[in-house]
Formats: sequence, C-alpha cells, structure tokens
Amino acid sequence: MYEHLSDFLGGPPTAYHIALYSSWSRYDWGMVITGNVQVSPSHLTLGRDLIVPEKLNDVSLKPYKALASAMKGPDRRTLAVMQLSHAGRQSSNFIGGRYPFERPLAPSAIPVGSSSSQDDPVAAMIQSVLFQTPKEMSLEDINDVVRRFVKGARLAHRTGFDGVELHVAHGYLLAQFLSPKSNKRKDEYSLRSENGLRLLHQIVDAIRTAVSPRFIIGVKFNASDYLPDTSMKSHRQNSDSEETRALQHVLSLASWGKVDFIDITGGDYEDPKYMATNEANSGHRQALFARFSRQALKALNAAGFKYSSRPAIILTGGLRAPSLLQSALQSGQTDMLGIGRGAVICPNIPEIMQEYEQSPRNDGGDTPFGDEPDLPPPTWWPLGPIWNTFSKIKLIGAGLNMAWYTLMLRRRAAAELRRSQALGKVDLSVTEPDYTIGALRTLIHFVVWMPNPRKRGARSPISLSLITAGGLFLSLLLACFLA
Repeated sequence: MYEHLSDFLGGPPTAYHIALYSSWSRYDWGMVITGNVQVSPSHLTLGRDLIVPEKLNDVSLKPYKALASAMKGPDRRTLAVMQLSHAGRQSSNFIGGRYPFERPLAPSAIPVGSSSSQDDPVAAMIQSVLFQTPKEMSLEDINDVVRRFVKGARLAHRTGFDGVELHVAHGYLLAQFLSPKSNKRKDEYSLRSENGLRLLHQIVDAIRTAVSPRFIIGVKFNASDYLPDTSMKSHRQNSDSEETRALQHVLSLASWGKVDFIDITGGDYEDPKYMATNEANSGHRQALFARFSRQALKALNAAGFKYSSRPAIILTGGLRAPSLLQSALQSGQTDMLGIGRGAVICPNIPEIMQEYEQSPRNDGGDTPFGDEPDLPPPTWWPLGPIWNTFSKIKLIGAGLNMAWYTLMLRRRAAAELRRSQALGKVDLSVTEPDYTIGALRTLIHFVVWMPNPRKRGARSPISLSLITAGGLFLSLLLACFLA
C-alpha cells in the first residue's frame, strides 16, 4: 500500500510512517512490506513518496533504521521488507519530481493511455497534460536504473530490513519492460531478449552480489498483464499463449536461484480495474489471481523445483474474509497470502484468523474484515458536470477508492501518534475508518495535507493558504490518475 505520508516531493520516513507501522507491529504479522520506495527522486508517483537518499550516511540512514525497527515491533518476530520501485512513464507531470513538462524515462516513447480508448476529448487532453510522452531510455539510463536499485537494496540492508521487494507490477518501470503496451525496443532489452526479463535479471544479480546471502529478494509480479478479461471473446482467444508466457517468466525467475518470493498482483494506470475495491471487481480479481498463482505452483512443481529451493508464491488481492484466506491456503492456490486494504481497516487480521481457525465451527468465516467505502460524487453545479468529465477517465473510480484507503492509513498513523504523544497537543483524528466522506472530500483531503506543520522550517499561514488553494485546484486534475 502506498502510504502518501512523506513531505511534498518525497523524502525519508516521517513520524507518521513510524507510527503507522508501529500500530501493525502489535498484531504479529509474518512479514510487512513498505509502500513503494522510489529509487529515483525524479520519478515519483503521487508526490509524497519515500525516496532512496542520494548519499547513504549516518544522517540519511537514521529514519530508515527507525522505520525498520517499527515494522519489526518489540519482539522483532515480523520480517521487514522494503519495496523498491521506479515509476517510469507513470511518473506524472507537476508532482513527479521533475520540472513541469520534463519527460520521464521509459523503455519506449509511448505515453500512458495510448493503448486504451478515451471517448471524451477533454478527459483525453487532461491525461495528455498529466502524462508526457516519455523519453526512450538509453543504455546508460538503464545502467543507472540498475545502480539505483542496488543502492536501494544497500539502504535496506544497512538499516536493518530483512529484504527488498522489486516492484514489477502496476505499470511501473520494471513492468513496462515486460509489457508490449510499453516496450517496443529492438535491442537487447526488447521483449524477445530473455523474454523481456533482462533488466530484472541484471538488477537481481547485482543486488544478490551486494548484500548478504540471507537477505530476502522478492518480486511483485503483475498477473493482469497476462490475464485478459475473460468476458471478452477477442481476449479469450489469446489467453492460453499469454498464460504460457507468464508462467515461463515465473519459471525463469525460479531458475535464477536468487529470488525468494513472487508476489502476485495486478492492474496499472491504463487498466485499473484490478485495483478497484467494489465487491464485483474484488471477486473477479481474486479469481484471476488465484488461478494464476495455482498454475504457477503447478508449473514450478512440474519443472522439478523443490519447495525448499523455489520462490514462495504470495497471492494478493480480493481476500476479504477469513474463509477466503483459509480456502486459498488449503486448496493449494498459494504458499502465502498478502493483505493490503484489508489490513488498513482491520489491522488485527492475524488475531482474527487465529480465533477463526480455533473455532470448532469456523464461525464468522464469511464476514468481511471491513466494509468497502461508498464515495458518492458531487452533484451540484458546477462540480457535477466537471466531475462527470473526469469520471470518464478509467482511473477515477479505482483512484478515489485508493485515496480513501490512504486517508485511513493517515488516520491510523495520527491515532498512534496521539497515543504516543509524539506531536504533543496537536488535535489528531481517531483511528476508526470514516465512511461518511464523499468523493470530493476524499480527494481534497488526500491532496491538501502537511505531515507536521509545527516542525522547524514549516511554511507561513499565507504560503499554506496558497498551497491549499492550489491543491484545491489541482485536486480535480489529479483525480484522473490516483491509483
């Protein structure tokens, strides 16, 4: 889950990060993975990303040491893993860490949205402003990305994390190299060379050389890149070949002998339906990902990989109730389960699962861990017509739901800070999810926020007012890509 708790334009972990992960550490999770930590400060996602510092020294390492310690908890039983990412072409204009209209890097000069239709010309224009046509990466650019991922792994290793997860999903840079939507290269980094895995292989090799043998290396893998919507006949015809390609990638990762787990997920900025949180999409997503993870385990076993030497498969997405978790594990769909949004609204899932398994009749197995948000859009003039235009952009629904979950992360962090009195007498929100806010209020609160207005160097009230006014204006624009 993307926390959105850093200073604007990114930075190290804040007191909110420490508080948030401290609240989870009380519930004995087996492994906790951070939100994406960007290896490039000029390729952020939504403006408040954690960033790998340019120099690794005592000052820059200190907040990450505090974060790793908070994730592990007082008994240090939980594994702490840092997720490393590079946004590539999905690094947006204005808040991506570059000068306005400076082009981001990508495998090929193909902008976000070029592979999907957009009927509304106004929505298409807004998307083209927010996402520039990227610059095709040179070989030196690619080598620099490898170095940056290795530095991120060194950061994690030196600050007490147990491992890293490479974000090869959700349409970010490493996933862009694997997708025909974004990679049209003809050189050694084309889709034909090592099935498109050449860059990832280089990064994994370099990290494994730079860290200790016991340091965990995981890969977050995008199943939906290979699993077309089964409701569409034209896509169904190619599903077998796409699944074969996906499984071949899994076997390749296993054959390297250097990847410890593969985390199955899906969705990107062009096709965010797998990120949506409504019940229909959640069930569809869980079925697709469960099928893929089950097939991946079968392929690994058929290829002769032993359980002790192959990557563990983690199934993430759509697991909303105890019975679903239990069924996924007992039916051989996966080795482990990943919980994101469920852990936001119900941080004590490990306790709930323990009680469920000890119950003689498995009472409450179909009861969801929490309700999904209902975010009614504004209807009054002129916001109603404007909102209708933005809602035609595919990302709006999934983006607003993810923004709501991010706000709930913030509420939980604020409650933990209040409990520990880390911010003195600052009036902070309660921890329970707020189901009363609508779409517009969710978006405004997501965009307009200061992590700690009392810290040294905080802006004056006048500048804060200007930032707030600008945020209110930008909030409608940002709606098209929140995900």
